[in-house]
Amino acid sequence: MGRTRGTWSTKGTWFAGAALAAVLALTGYAVLNGGDDDADASKSGSTPSASVSASPGPSASYEQPDDWTEPTRWVALPRGKRTNEHGSQVGFPHTTEGAVATAAAVNTVSMETDRDTGDEQLRIYYSYVSKADQSEEHAAQIELESIQADKQLHKELSVPVGEPLPPGAYMRSSVIGYKVIRESDDEVSVWLLSRVARKAGETAKESVGYTRTLNAVVWENGDWKLSGKATQRALDAQPAKPKIVAPGDAAFNSAGWTAIREAS
Repeated sequence: MGRTRGTWSTKGTWFAGAALAAVLALTGYAVLNGGDDDADASKSGSTPSASVSASPGPSASYEQPDDWTEPTRWVALPRGKRTNEHGSQVGFPHTTEGAVATAAAVNTVSMETDRDTGDEQLRIYYSYVSKADQSEEHAAQIELESIQADKQLHKELSVPVGEPLPPGAYMRSSVIGYKVIRESDDEVSVWLLSRVARKAGETAKESVGYTRTLNAVVWENGDWKLSGKATQRALDAQPAKPKIVAPGDAAFNSAGWTAIREAS
């Protein structure tokens, strides 16, 4: 399993935090690859347990332009019909936008004072991963390795290991754009563009950056689920990677991203 590489910046340039990568990787559905490892993963013959290939931002010197360029494509994704026992939205429509909304929900994570990496990993795992890709052994592994992920989060936020995060400290990821790769009635693969923010406390300055992630979901028992086999098919297709740029940058449009509005 590859690792996401990156650095933090307080100028709104880019980063890919190791703790955030761990939340995705240890959930049992993620295959995180920096650079061009995506193709290597697809050729290895191993099927990922579900779906993710992520990359950090374009360069350490990238800064969002001062001039705002309106995105040419906007979508308000549908909400799930209900919140399950793990606190996750589920029951998305059996449409392409419903599939994208599911993938976006998977990649919307938050670690803060009262919610650690283990909580988020298990919530995503039990809420969104296909039953075919779940096992008791893997769930136990997540619980064990989440300890290391939590240590990494504390390190990135300069908080002593073993202590709770201070008030106002967090690491959050939210999906702000997408680009569909392939779609059919019961299977959709998509690139996701996420805004990732971290803050070490109430008076600390927030750091912001962006990541690109590949997800593939299938329609299973009345809802969309992350699937290892669907992921392998998406990786085998070796889709072109859209440039990682923020909404408001003219390159966002030329890269083919669709911006996401908050649903009303």
